[in-house]
Amino acid sequence: MLLSSTRRGPLSSLLLLSPLLLLPAYVYQHQYALPEPVIQPFSEDGTPQISEAIILEHARYLSEDIGYRTVGTKEHMLADRWMVEKVEEVKHLCEEAVKHARIDGESLECEVWRQEGSGSHRFDMMSRRLYKTYVGLSNVILRISAGTPQSKEHAVLVNAHLDSTLPSPGAADDALSVGVMLECARVLVERWRRGEWEVKHSVVFLFNHAEESLQDGSQLYSTQHPTASTVRAVINLEAAGTTGRPLLFQATSSDMIAAYSKVPRPFGTILANEIFSSGVLLSDTDFRQFEEYIGVPGLDIAVVGNSYLYHMRKDLVENIQPGVAQDMAENTLALLTHLSGPDSPLPSIQRYAPTKKDTVFYSYLGHFFLYTFSTARILHGALFAASALLVYRTSASFNLWKEQARGILASSSAFVGALVGANVVAFVMSFVLGHGMSWFSREFSCLVLYGPAAITGALVSQLFVRPSSERTIWTSTLLFNACGALALQLVGIGSAAMLFLNALPIFLALLLESVTSQTSGARIPLWVYGVAQSVPLVTGAQIITTTLDVFVPLTGRTGRDAPADHVVASIVAVVGSYTFPLFPAFVQRFATVQHERIGARASSLKNALIVTLSLTVVAMALFVTRQPFDEMHQKRLFVIHMQNTTTLEEHLHIAAADPAPGLETLVADIGAQWGPPGAPAPHSIVMHDWNADWDVLYPFSAFLSPFKIAVPTQAPGSKHTSPYDIRIRVENEIVDETAGTRSLTLVVDHPGIIWTAIAFDAHVLKWSLDDNPPQEYTRHHIKEASFYGVDSWSVDLVIKNDSPNSSGQIPPLTVDHVGILESGMWPAKKEVLATEGSAILSFFKNFDAWLEEHSGGTVDVLLLACVGGVSRV
Repeated sequence: MLLSSTRRGPLSSLLLLSPLLLLPAYVYQHQYALPEPVIQPFSEDGTPQISEAIILEHARYLSEDIGYRTVGTKEHMLADRWMVEKVEEVKHLCEEAVKHARIDGESLECEVWRQEGSGSHRFDMMSRRLYKTYVGLSNVILRISAGTPQSKEHAVLVNAHLDSTLPSPGAADDALSVGVMLECARVLVERWRRGEWEVKHSVVFLFNHAEESLQDGSQLYSTQHPTASTVRAVINLEAAGTTGRPLLFQATSSDMIAAYSKVPRPFGTILANEIFSSGVLLSDTDFRQFEEYIGVPGLDIAVVGNSYLYHMRKDLVENIQPGVAQDMAENTLALLTHLSGPDSPLPSIQRYAPTKKDTVFYSYLGHFFLYTFSTARILHGALFAASALLVYRTSASFNLWKEQARGILASSSAFVGALVGANVVAFVMSFVLGHGMSWFSREFSCLVLYGPAAITGALVSQLFVRPSSERTIWTSTLLFNACGALALQLVGIGSAAMLFLNALPIFLALLLESVTSQTSGARIPLWVYGVAQSVPLVTGAQIITTTLDVFVPLTGRTGRDAPADHVVASIVAVVGSYTFPLFPAFVQRFATVQHERIGARASSLKNALIVTLSLTVVAMALFVTRQPFDEMHQKRLFVIHMQNTTTLEEHLHIAAADPAPGLETLVADIGAQWGPPGAPAPHSIVMHDWNADWDVLYPFSAFLSPFKIAVPTQAPGSKHTSPYDIRIRVENEIVDETAGTRSLTLVVDHPGIIWTAIAFDAHVLKWSLDDNPPQEYTRHHIKEASFYGVDSWSVDLVIKNDSPNSSGQIPPLTVDHVGILESGMWPAKKEVLATEGSAILSFFKNFDAWLEEHSGGTVDVLLLACVGGVSRV
C-alpha cells in the first residue's frame, strides 16, 4: 500500500500526508461561517423571525446618528431617551399582543423602568485599588412575564450596555448587543401572540448605561433595582471585535452550559473560559457586578474577531461582518426561550451558592460536547490505563519504561526547542533588527514568521538528546498526553480535555495497527500517522484560530513594556507543538540509522535544519519589510491637551499602548510641528500612581508610555484656555486634636467637566465609599462618572494624622484633580465645532488631519481636552 511503505524518504512521506492539511483549511472555513442575514421581521408564512437588518438599524442609530455615547455627555443623555422610547414600543407591542392573543387563560405583561440612582463601589483592576462614584446615572429595564407573581419569582437577566467609551462610537461594542436584545424582545412577544412561547419565568432586559466607566450601570442595577432579587441567571452580551462567531468565553454553572448547548450554533470551549478566569487577559465585563452583588451564575458571550477595532473610531456598522448579528441574536433568543420556559433550571439555582467548576465543554465542528468533571476523570483514567496496557503489550523491549522516559525527554526537548527557536527570532526582530510587531496587521501572519523558527528549534533540540526509536517516541507521546490529561483533570483543570483529544486518536491508531499488523517493528506505517494526526490537526486549528484572533490584536493595547513579540512567538510554538504532537516521532523516523540509504542521524538532521533555517531567514527578511500598522489595523495614540489651573501651564501629553518601534520618532515629529519654537525635544515621563495628568484613564494609564510637550501658556480668554475648572471644597469639618483625626465632606464641583478623578495621600479611617479603607497611609484614587448635567459629587472622610511629615497638627489635604471637558473630545464633538465653534476642537481637528496625512492613516488618535490641578484643603 502507498501509505504502508517504511522506506520512503521525508519529502515523499510529507507529500503523501499532505492531504491532511485540508483539515485545518476546513476548520478555518467552518470556524468563520456565519448564517445568512435575514432582512424581513416575519417569514413568508407570518412566523416572527430575527432580522439582522433591524438589529443593525438600531446599532447604526446609536453609533452614527447619536454618536459617541461617553458617560456624562449630551450624547449619553440622548441615547438614554432613545432607549426609553424603544422599550415603550415593545411594551405597546405587548399590550397589542394581549388584545389579540390566541391563548385563552394566559396573559403577557411588559413592564418598563427608567432607573436613576447614585452610588459608589470599589473596582480593583491591574493590581491597583480604585474607587468609583456616580451621581444620577440611569438604566432602562424591560421585564416580560406572564403577569403573575409566580412568573416573576424567578427571572433570567440579559444585559448589554448603551454607552460607548472615549474614542469609539461603539457600533459593535455594544450597540450591536442592544439591538440584539430589542429584536429578541420583539420576537418573543410576537411568538407569544401566536402561541409559540410559553412564559413560565420572566425575562429581564437590562440596558445599562455605564459599563465603559468601569461597570457603574450594572452595579447600580444589581444593588438598587427591585427586580435584581428575582434574577437567577445572567446572559451578558458584549463585543471586543466586529467579525466571526460570538464566543462563549465565561460560563459559571453546569445548568447554564447545558442551556447554551441548545442554541443553534454554539461556539465556545472550557479553554477560553479558564484563560479568561485566570486574569491573563486583564479584561472584564458587567458580568463581574452580577456575580458580586446578585450572586448568580451565567454566560458571558462576545464577538471577538477583528478586535483591532475594539474601542477605536472604526467600530462602525459598516465594519460589522454580515451574519454576526444574526448569529448572536438567534443564539440569545434560543437561550431566553429555554430559560423562561417550563423546562428551565432557574427555580433550582441558588443565589450566592459557591461556584463549582464541574463541567467540561467545547464546540467541535458544529457539535457541542459537555460532560461532568467526574465523567472526565473516568474517561481520562480509562484512556491512560488502556494506553499503558497497550504500550506494555506491544513492546518487545526489556527496558520498556526506561525507553519511555527517554522518549518523553526527546518529545519534551522538541517542545522546549520550539519555544526557544521562536523566541530567538522574536528577540532578533525586536531588539536587533528593530522590527518588532511586524506581524501585527494580520492575525495569522505570525505563523509564517515564527513557525519555521519553532520547527528549527525543535530539530536542533534532537541533536542533544539520545536517539530513540520512532515507535518509542510514539508511545511516549501517547503516555505523556494521556497522563497529563488525567493529572490536570484530577486537580480540577477542565482544559485537560485538550490533551485527552490528542491522546485518544494516537491510542486508536496504535491499537488499529496492532490489530491489523502481524508484527510491530520500530517504524510506524504512514497510514497510522494519518489516523493519529487527524484529530490534533482539527483541534489545534480550532484553538489557534481563536487564540490568535484574541491575542494578536490584544498586543496593540497591552502597554509599551509588554513583550508582545515573545508572547505571540510562544503562542505559535505552544499551539504548534500541540497541533503536531507526532513531529518528534516523524523526525526520528528519518534521523535514526534504519536503512543504508538514509545515512547518519546527524547528517539527516543537518539537512532538515538547512531547509528550516533557510525558511526562517526568508521569513525574517520578508517581515523586516513590513510595517506593523495599516489603515484597518491602526496604532492607538492617546493625546491629552492638559491645562493646569494651578500652574497655568499647558502641555500635550502623548502616549501609546503598544511596544512597536517608532513612537519616539512620531512624538518628535509632533513636537516639531505643534510645540513652541525653540522648545526642547519632547521628553518621556515616568508613569506611576502620582502622575495625575493621566488619572482620567486610571488604571489603564499604567499601560501607557507617556511623553510631554510644552505648549505656550495662554492668558485667560485666549484660544486654548478653558472657561471651566474643578473646585475642591470642604464641608462639615470636625477636627479632633485628642484623637488626631479630621472628619470632613470633600466636595468636588465640576461644571462642564466629566469623568473627574481625584487622588490624595492619607490614612483614611472611615469613608462613605465602603467599610474597608486601607489601614495605612497610602495613595487613594477616586473616579467619578455621572449623568449629563450633574456637576458635583462628594465623599465623606475621617483622616488620621499619621502622614510622614506630621508636626502635631492636622495638615491640609493635598488633592490632585483632573477631568475631561464635556465639549472637548475629538472626533466625538465634531457637531460642537460645526455649530458653536471651539478653539480647542479646531486645534484637535487640525492636529488630527496632520496626523492622518503624516502617518498615512495608520494611527487612531484619542484627543481629549482636560483640566487639572492641585488643591490643598
